Amino acid sequence: QVQLVESGGGLVQAGGSLRLSCAISGRPYSSYVIGWLRQAPGKEREFVASTRWRDTRTYYADSVKGRFTISKDNAENMVWLQMNELKFEDTAVYYCAAGINPYDNFFRWGQGTQVTVSS
Repeated sequence: QVQLVESGGGLVQAGGSLRLSCAISGRPYSSYVIGWLRQAPGKEREFVASTRWRDTRTYYADSVKGRFTISKDNAENMVWLQMNELKFEDTAVYYCAAGINPYDNFFRWGQGTQVTVSS
């Protein structure tokens, strides 16, 4: 079973940038997808971005396309989410998760890291 630990959250002004990190322990199966999801107060958790472990395919929510970039290093078992042009509505707890489907049904989750964007 993989374990995922997020880091890199914090407080940033609107228009700023943050880089989230996800450290993965254990070996992800080649069929795995590693994703970032977020949950804002009073809202349901939503998909942000994901990447297939076996290749370079990436997937993004429309709300973050062109602003966020997901990347990974298989040798280091690391996945990152570079967030640029942050908006107030990006404020949420961000989770790193493992699954098979690139958009939903993730089954292993990290503990989350808080991102707060001040307007």
